[in-house]
Amino acid sequence: MTLTRSSSPRDPDAFPTLQLFVLAIVRLAEPIALTSIFPYAWALIKHFDIGNEDDASFYAGLLISAFSLAEALMGMYWGAVSDRVGRKPVLLLGCVGTMFSMLMVGVAENIWVALVGRALGGLLNGNIGVIQTMVGELVTKPEHEPRAFSIMPFVWSIGTILGPMIGGLFADPHENYPDLFPEGSLFARFPYLLPNLLCAVLLLVSIVLGYFLLEETHPGMQPRVLLPDDTFHSENTPLLETSDAIKRPAVDLRDDNYGSVRPGSAASPSWTGAEKEPPTSIFCKRIMAIMISLCIYTYHSMTFDHLLPIYFEDERAPGSLAPFTTSSARSIFYSPGGLGLSLQAVGMIMAVQGAIALFMQAVVFPLLAERVGIYRLFLAVAATHPIVYLLMPTLPYVSESLLYPVIYACLAVRNFYCILLYPLLLILVKEATPSPAVLGKVNGLAASAGAACRMVAPPVAGYLYAVGKRYDCTALAWYSSALVAVIGSVQCFSVKRPRDTSKQAGEE
Repeated sequence: MTLTRSSSPRDPDAFPTLQLFVLAIVRLAEPIALTSIFPYAWALIKHFDIGNEDDASFYAGLLISAFSLAEALMGMYWGAVSDRVGRKPVLLLGCVGTMFSMLMVGVAENIWVALVGRALGGLLNGNIGVIQTMVGELVTKPEHEPRAFSIMPFVWSIGTILGPMIGGLFADPHENYPDLFPEGSLFARFPYLLPNLLCAVLLLVSIVLGYFLLEETHPGMQPRVLLPDDTFHSENTPLLETSDAIKRPAVDLRDDNYGSVRPGSAASPSWTGAEKEPPTSIFCKRIMAIMISLCIYTYHSMTFDHLLPIYFEDERAPGSLAPFTTSSARSIFYSPGGLGLSLQAVGMIMAVQGAIALFMQAVVFPLLAERVGIYRLFLAVAATHPIVYLLMPTLPYVSESLLYPVIYACLAVRNFYCILLYPLLLILVKEATPSPAVLGKVNGLAASAGAACRMVAPPVAGYLYAVGKRYDCTALAWYSSALVAVIGSVQCFSVKRPRDTSKQAGEE
């Protein structure tokens, strides 16, 4: 029997810079595509002429949430599929689905076609869970986790700079650039096709790069060059994982259970050697508590993203008075209208918000994660999060000379909390996963739960904004989000501290 030793694998102790970089490139196109609709969603609904203009915020929420509804229904499915067929095919399929979704929205002439396009993109997209699974499989050292798990949110922040900028600058080009896009041109007929077409091109580029450069990370489906040095090939056992072919039994890497860590091994500190097989239940108390925290955060964070452009573009009430200079009955709750900014101005503000988020992700998060520790930082950020939503209703009472500085100050506060909390939750999800064999399912569950909350948040927030506007209280939607964040600030303490605290930087 002839044994052939595999090629030298990638150093498992080294930070996987190259593959994370390629994964980030593939990831970048998606947030650009998904956030580009935010600046013009409200205007798109009014373009469809659905009737009552006051309800446009509600229908804009439905349009945005259609993607999340379909994604929520399919998130766990795609996570399980990635456990069976590999991460890379599912990831590329999600990019293809998003690309076709953008094109359908761009050529839609009524709200139903646009809704079907958004839903189609969500049905084919399981990328959130799959990408987090790939990051978890690429990173093998706990000290690398804060930096690695901050990369994808970092990329998302770049996407949130470019996406709203594309949506704000290129929406309705016939109206904004009549010389370049005259009457009778394709983009005059479809005023919102151009930003969607640009995003579709970016997605196509990411698909090509991912197909040729991205490596499969599933433990049982990697090419032999990536397997450990103690992997052998023989005629009887095509792929064996063993440091000694005689002392250790053969393991077929094509087996469905391959990739799970052996019970009692050093890589599996939470399992005991007495167990016959690693625990694989994903519905334990700790995971469920983290999922609830993730759902609460996702809901109120999505309400912010949905309300922000509507609030900024809504007409500013003439002669707005400070709330406490009026009668007590109209004091706190008197907040008519929004800020009256143009669509282009809103697109640029959202791009600056992305730059602020980028700074928080690249500089602030790694520093605080190292100094404070993952668990304690999670509690601090989640417990004080409601302040974000209490600041926004004060903007209409700021003088116009100070409006933009105050807007950016509010966005800085918001991104401090938002950008820190999300990667903290992702790290806690990975640490709570009982076995690498179910990592795809756990991340799929997280993606589905988050998508379900993103589905609910826009129409609810839009409806509350429409109701509040009728009664001169557009702040109603912001106060409702603050209430949900208060619930999250209490619930976060139900997330138990990890047993292996050595993994928590700064918590030893």
